[in-house]
Amino acid sequence: METPSSQPKRRGRPKGSSTKSKEEREKEPHSTGRMRGSIDKRAAAVDEKYVQWKSLVPVLYDWFANHNLVWPSLSCRWGPIVEQGSLKNRQRLYLSEQTDKSVPNTLIIANCDVVKPRVAAENHIANFNEEARSPFVKKYKTIIHPGEVNRIRELPQNKNIVATHTDGPEVLIWDIEAQPNKHAVYGAAASRPDLVLSGHQDNAEFALALCPMEPFVLSGGKDKTVVLWSIQDHISTLAADAPKSAGSGGSIIKSADNPSIGPRGIFQGHEDTVEDVQFCPSSSQEFCSVGDDSCLILWDARVGNNPVVKVEKAHDADLHCVDWNPHNDNLIITGSADNSVRLFDRRNLTSDGVGSPVHVFEHHTAAVLCVQWCPDRSSVFGSSAEDGLLNIWDYEKVGETKNTEAKSEDDPPPGLFFQHAGHRDKIVDFHWNASDPWTIVSVSDDLETSGGGGTLQIWRMTDMLYRPEEEVLAEMQQFKDHVSKCAPKSKR
Repeated sequence: METPSSQPKRRGRPKGSSTKSKEEREKEPHSTGRMRGSIDKRAAAVDEKYVQWKSLVPVLYDWFANHNLVWPSLSCRWGPIVEQGSLKNRQRLYLSEQTDKSVPNTLIIANCDVVKPRVAAENHIANFNEEARSPFVKKYKTIIHPGEVNRIRELPQNKNIVATHTDGPEVLIWDIEAQPNKHAVYGAAASRPDLVLSGHQDNAEFALALCPMEPFVLSGGKDKTVVLWSIQDHISTLAADAPKSAGSGGSIIKSADNPSIGPRGIFQGHEDTVEDVQFCPSSSQEFCSVGDDSCLILWDARVGNNPVVKVEKAHDADLHCVDWNPHNDNLIITGSADNSVRLFDRRNLTSDGVGSPVHVFEHHTAAVLCVQWCPDRSSVFGSSAEDGLLNIWDYEKVGETKNTEAKSEDDPPPGLFFQHAGHRDKIVDFHWNASDPWTIVSVSDDLETSGGGGTLQIWRMTDMLYRPEEEVLAEMQQFKDHVSKCAPKSKR
């Protein structure tokens, strides 16, 4: 039997921990002993930094919305735009509720009003209530999920189709529009997934990816394997049996008495739990995976089920996350429990496992839980961690030096150009909005600082930070000239 110290560190809320809603926490007496006191001390330290950050919101952000979650959510994803307006767009947002079993675990489909750039007033984005729900986020539909929702991923070919990972071996596929809306009360029956993907021999909780090229699904789990499915196999199976079966308009998921399919391939090469997987943006047959064995593995389904490249020591601890650059399929980023993010160029990796990162990005003070490339700029990516920070990096800025003066400890590390500090606990997931590329949704699990619940934030940094410098300077000069013209002339 493994000792607790040798077990892989679970991301998000640990198994067996006390899951409480914020409503339950508020009903507890304030003098609950040593644990309550330790939480209060941590919260006080975090709050001091948070107050400093909040004072800068009108300067740093073009738009910001804060949404209090009664129950924590371990994942957040953007869905399709459902309504376009002159000042804002209405867009689907996928969340979850991880409960204490007094009510069911749920997959939440919300409508989010995304305010367009340079529309929100400074005083509006600065005046928000941390304990309130945002008027920009409204629940649209509830799906009662069989088990926890640890990960949500949308299908690029049809964002109304999502896949979920739970505390079991299967991957569940949901047609959001076809699923009935449920009322989440104790004893309510779980919703029925539109398709179940089987193939893992042990629980698969976090590693999940959907292919941008074809309707393929990739998963990793505690059985140390990476499993590949094609949703197209389900359609082919049903085509002859039910060519006229009724279903949701345009859906690639069709109803069936036994909606389950097996894998196209099972890939073995890891020696511990697979924590994350990702497809190559330009191929449905190439993908990568990372795990608690500290390995980064590249696979190619066309040449077999064994690794093409295996980097044995990609980090100095468990790897939690990986992402493949959608603009340059040679570049891969990884995040780890060693608090760092590493950039790899697959052209520098060899089949014998030799390969050094192009650069190591260090500024987090706790385990990195999520990394993702920016959909708008090829050199920019984000990383979130258990330290409650979401860092935005630009690897092209790593080599830039403005002056030769000695740097102090307070200077940002090379490549870091923005830090979102609006969360007060570990950020378990975030997602760039492909329809509004510099808008990000992020979610934190607030167990450590407040004892329960979570915080969802939707935000966009001011474009003064990422636009070309000469363009920003020209705009500032234009504004200065305008102010000068409007100023009253002084009398001589």
